[in-house]
Formats: sequence, C-alpha cells, structure tokens
Amino acid sequence: MSLFSLLGALEIGLIFSLVALGVFISFRLLRFPDLTVDGSFPLGGAVCATLIASGTDPFVATIAATFAGAAAGLVTGWLNVKLKIMDLLASILMMIALYSVNLRIMGKPNVPLITEPTVFTILQPGWLSDYVARPLILVVIVILAKLALDWFFATQTGLAVRATGSNGRMARAQGVNTGRMILGGMALSNALVAMAGALFAQTQGGSDISMGIGTIVIGLAAVIVGESILPSRKLVLATLAVIIGAIVYRFFIALALNSDFIGLKAQDLNLVTAVLVTIALVIPMLKRRLVGKKGR
Repeated sequence: MSLFSLLGALEIGLIFSLVALGVFISFRLLRFPDLTVDGSFPLGGAVCATLIASGTDPFVATIAATFAGAAAGLVTGWLNVKLKIMDLLASILMMIALYSVNLRIMGKPNVPLITEPTVFTILQPGWLSDYVARPLILVVIVILAKLALDWFFATQTGLAVRATGSNGRMARAQGVNTGRMILGGMALSNALVAMAGALFAQTQGGSDISMGIGTIVIGLAAVIVGESILPSRKLVLATLAVIIGAIVYRFFIALALNSDFIGLKAQDLNLVTAVLVTIALVIPMLKRRLVGKKGR
C-alpha cells in the first residue's frame, strides 16, 4: 500500500474518530441506540457545503454545521423524553426526516466545494502538500475534541450524564434530571457527528445526499474495534480507544481494498466491515475463555 493510501486512510480515520466519539456517547454512556447518526453526518456536510458555497467563512460554516447536528440530536432526545417514543424508533424517525431536510438545505443532491476555500486550505502551510497537511490539522482537532470530552465528563454535569446511562433510576433518586441529561448527551453526540460530516465534505470536495449511508455501522465498528484493542473502564482511556479503533478500522479497510492478492473491490466495503466487527467481537470472548481455562 502506497504512502498516499496510508495518509488517506489516516485522514478518513481521524474524521470518523469524531463520529466514533459521538456514537460512544450515545451507545455506551447514555445506552441510547441512536441511528440519527446516518442523518446528522450528511446534515453537517449539507449545512457546511451550502454555507461555504454561498460565501460564508469556512470556520463559521463548520460551527453552524456542528450546531445543526446538536439540534438534530436534541429533537431525537425530545421525541424520546417528552413524547415517550421508544429510543430506537425516535432515532429512526429523525434519520428519515433528515434525508428530506438535507435535500432542502442543499437544494439538490450534491454541492461541490472543489474551487471553494475550506478550513484546510486556510490552515494549510504553504510548504506542506494538502494530503500531509490535512491529517496534521485533523490530529489537532481530534485531540482538542478528546480533551474537551474528558474534561466535560469529569464535571458534575458530565457525571450526571454518565449516571443517567448507567442507572437512570438511581440517578433520579439522587435528584438528577435524567430527561435533561439525555437531551444534552444526544445533542453533544450528534454535534460531534455533524462536525465530522462538515470536515468530511471539505476534504472530499463537496457534500452528497448519500454520504451518510452506513455511518452508524462505521461508528459502531470503530467503538468495538477500539474496545477490543484497549479495554478500559476509565473514560480517558475509553475515548482514546475509540479514536484508535476508528484509525485502525480505516487502515484495515484500506489494506484490504488495496491488496491485489485478496481481490476485494470498493463494493466489498460492507463485507470487510462485517468481518472486522465479527473479529473484534470474538477476540474478547476467546480471551475470556483462555483465562478461564488457565484458572482451572
């Protein structure tokens, strides 16, 4: 595999590590099976691309996309908390609605950004090529996002969010407004996903209505792979594991699709994903069995 392919895999892996962090918040911390991700990812891309194409500053467009994702997560949480719609069904309803919303925002199936400025073209040093500069910029963004999450979930509000997911009844008994915590957690989760969508649109040269298909699968795969590589109950290590999982996942995908002797093609992406997730799920089980046999 060429250096260009490796850097490309690193770039996409870093972007999807933000998705994985969002999925980690909803699935692991809140215990909320959120499929809104498949809609909030392209929502971020749609808002960002449309604003940039209309002349808005790329940084402002990216921030606006992040807030749009937070609003989508907030609506999903509201459907569940206030209208008492089952969590999975609420997220499916929002995911379906966002398809039409994204089309409305863009006004067409895709918005090109090839000739438009992006956060990467603005921050890119003149002496660095774009395929080297983009991963470096993304590393900084991901590190800042991780540090911010680690800090937030160590605060009183963050601990209340975690308590809501771990044991809602106990949290309510301690005076925690669990409904509000779910709303906040869902907003934060989808804000990260939408930010990833905005950055993805800027690296890929545009936003497309179908760019969100399978996002939740990739996010879950990254979480599962990361947890199998670095299993830990400490939040600081858990968020690090999720980021590592996203990068490792993309590297394995790139390796599989670029290995001629395997014979895989781009349309085999979902098959490779299924195999990787299966392996990641089986490895911890095999480890437990081996430990059990040694204990005997």
